[in-house]
Amino acid sequence: MSIKNLTQIRKPIFYDPTEHRIKSFVTRAGRLSDAQARAIDTLGPQFCLPFSKSIINFDDVFARSAPTILEIGTGMGETTAHIAQQIPDKNFIGVEVHTPGIGSLLKLTDEKQLTNLRLIQHDAFEVVTHMIPPNSLGGVHVFFPDPWHKARHNKRRLIQTPFVQLLVSRMAAGSILHCATDWQDYAEQMLAVLTAETALVNTAVDYAEKPAYRPLTKFENRGLKLGHGVWDLVFKKRA
Repeated sequence: MSIKNLTQIRKPIFYDPTEHRIKSFVTRAGRLSDAQARAIDTLGPQFCLPFSKSIINFDDVFARSAPTILEIGTGMGETTAHIAQQIPDKNFIGVEVHTPGIGSLLKLTDEKQLTNLRLIQHDAFEVVTHMIPPNSLGGVHVFFPDPWHKARHNKRRLIQTPFVQLLVSRMAAGSILHCATDWQDYAEQMLAVLTAETALVNTAVDYAEKPAYRPLTKFENRGLKLGHGVWDLVFKKRA
């Protein structure tokens, strides 16, 4: 069965019985374009890291020693590719579960001739738990995660205390955890959770100005023109 057919028949999964936890995402059915499928076939072996329950060595993966940024939820990849291109002296590992997004980002990686980006198609919780070395990351980006805006679904949100504690354990001293959302109540929850983590310190008073390296997406720009808010949170791990 082709990759395209596989992605079309996947069913939403909320609860993982093997991990005994509620997942923060659903594996949505989506059409994989021919270009995305071709990018996966031709570029996947070079730029995609298979999930495994073993620690990865960043220096080996990128064939150099440089700070490594983890981005969780790369979507269709425009922001990830832009940042990786703008900051070539850093390595980037993007984690995404949706196949069309992986294909789209691989296509952008080729178009922009990026060499400092690798992708993992898997659950971020498991990737961070099993593959990322303690105290190793130069930063973490979580941009516009699913807001799960209905109150009964808030428990599925990614930015909650247990996951933040896990991320912090993988971050190097002085590294940045940068989150962004366009849902005010999620921003308020993020602020409360991140402020309560004693290993982190806020770099701003409540919410930060959008850092220059994070591009304004078309969706975000459209929302801002309609009067919708966007909140960036930039926290640093204490030394």
